[in-house]
Amino acid sequence: MALVGLALAGALAMWWVRRRYLVVTVRGESMLPAYRPGERVLVRRTPIDEVGAGQVVVLRDIAHDRPGTYWIIKRVAAVPGDPAPRATVPALQDDRVPAGCLVVLGDNPARSHDSRHTGYLTADRLFGVVLRKIG
Repeated sequence: MALVGLALAGALAMWWVRRRYLVVTVRGESMLPAYRPGERVLVRRTPIDEVGAGQVVVLRDIAHDRPGTYWIIKRVAAVPGDPAPRATVPALQDDRVPAGCLVVLGDNPARSHDSRHTGYLTADRLFGVVLRKIG
């Protein structure tokens, strides 16, 4: 009986860890020099109200027509309530970033598809904040 309880506790712990954390492999050159293609990062699920400008986040990429989940990694330029960085992202219409939205930019603008192209990214696409590189 104790063994069943221990197995259940272990399974519950693994379920919690998998819902809270994600390991993502960097693809592409949009975050050079901070993150290189092939590097892996540890990401913690984070709600939008706990994200700050300057942090690196992972968001669901909805541009793919293929099945499965694809992730993008970008740096947050502005969070809800911040002044909209219209000098960097001229397409933004608001004076302030609206609730539930982020402005994200790649560190390597020449190789990044980000808010300069798509405008605001919504909170439903946010997984979380990059904690560190792995390995």
